[in-house]
Amino acid sequence: MARYLLATASVHTTAAAADYLADRLTADDEVLVVTVDEPDLDSRDAGDAANVARSRLLPATVEVLERAGEPAAEIRSVLAERAVDALLLGPRRGDPDAGGEGGESGADAPGSTVRSLLGDVTVPVVIVPTPEL
Repeated sequence: MARYLLATASVHTTAAAADYLADRLTADDEVLVVTVDEPDLDSRDAGDAANVARSRLLPATVEVLERAGEPAAEIRSVLAERAVDALLLGPRRGDPDAGGEGGESGADAPGSTVRSLLGDVTVPVVIVPTPEL
């Protein structure tokens, strides 16, 4: 049995994670999906992302955890509360056109949440590529 933590804010990130996990998941596995309600994001995005997870991550058991606050802090909190084997993230909020901060732009620039978590968590981190739209 494997337990994955998928941190997502969009259907794009969730779909990319589902593609990554497609050949890896079994009925014994569990995927914890954490969505974080941020003041500057449409709350429907997180709900849509959770719905995609419920439909695309079968045959694993999917549990959705809805949080509010700063994404990296909430992800760290879930990692402290739950035993997981790997953390899956998109390169940035889930918008394939969004760039990184500090003058970086383009699909290769990681967002602030990814930069905050890399090297600061005790589980392997998988950055799933989001598709170009």
